[in-house]
Amino acid sequence: MVIGLLILDIHFPYSRSLKDKRKEISGLKDRLRNKYNVAVAELDFQDTWQRSRLGVVTVNSQPGLVENLLAKIRSEAIGQVEGDILNSEIKFF
Repeated sequence: MVIGLLILDIHFPYSRSLKDKRKEISGLKDRLRNKYNVAVAELDFQDTWQRSRLGVVTVNSQPGLVENLLAKIRSEAIGQVEGDILNSEIKFF
């Protein structure tokens, strides 16, 4: 059993309030959950209005599938988010 974790550090330069940031984060989380059946949570910077750290987790018995899925999610997040991906990291457990 392989657990894969994708961590995304995101900067929202156009966000002017926590409400703006949470709207963007909520939309991204919903799209990823619905499309890929993964768990998504905001891990850090909950009270910072231009920064967020998201964690995306999936589980599978085949490490290659986990890695491919998380790489696909990272690419989609880069293309869809209304901000800049400052850092992304994939970890396996």
